[in-house]
Amino acid sequence: MSFKIGWFSTGKDEQALTLLQKSWEATKKGKIGTINICYVFINKEKKEENESDAFIKLVKKMEIPLISFSSKKFKPELRKRALKDIRKNSNFQLINQWRILYDREVMKRIQKYRVKTIFLAGYMLILGEELCEKFLILNLHPALPGGPKGTWQEIIWQLINKRIKETGVMIHRVTPQLDAGPAAVYCKFPLVGEIFNPLWKKMEEKLREKTLSRIQQEEQNSEPLFSTIRKEQIKKEVPFVLITLDLLSQNKINIQNLKEPIFVKI
Repeated sequence: MSFKIGWFSTGKDEQALTLLQKSWEATKKGKIGTINICYVFINKEKKEENESDAFIKLVKKMEIPLISFSSKKFKPELRKRALKDIRKNSNFQLINQWRILYDREVMKRIQKYRVKTIFLAGYMLILGEELCEKFLILNLHPALPGGPKGTWQEIIWQLINKRIKETGVMIHRVTPQLDAGPAAVYCKFPLVGEIFNPLWKKMEEKLREKTLSRIQQEEQNSEPLFSTIRKEQIKKEVPFVLITLDLLSQNKINIQNLKEPIFVKI
């Protein structure tokens, strides 16, 4: 019997495409047990962004059932007011209301597949409580258990700001609290050594003249230490996801009752 999952993504960058494609290819070649990707959900529609268009095209090419439902176009006035309320008053009440309504529409669209487990790989929306309660949801997160929260960009800048010399990638159970669910599987890698040490040294030199915030604004993703950390994350993510899917197919991960996370060496 195959282990059935639904795959959620925003299709925001090339890595989102790579993760899906490599996982799908591995399932077809029997490299990761009996995983069945029953559908792919993307919170975008055609012609919203070039990256998500490429993702949609890839899913159709692989002939996986595609559910395309734009979050940007869903109740846009409520969403606009909610985002304004966050910026102006740090009030999340409206965005939580919008999130629940959007998730309810998502659930209507995926329920026919009768798949209990959802895998998030580059899905950029926070999930509401109802969706988290109805499904077993796993999320790929580019940090160690107990590590930084947020997007991969935010995480890398936090690693640099705190001079953290070890990081990793984990897959955790999703809860309504952002990136706070229990970890299922993780790997780790050092941010020191022949490649990283000179980059840390150059970063310290920059920080004598500028704040980290200014460096971030001026160099963004091209900053050498930042981009090298990201390359290492990307290098780990595909094999890490394949190992996790294989563990799922062998029922070695109890999603409903996660205790100690499984460490895997990449």
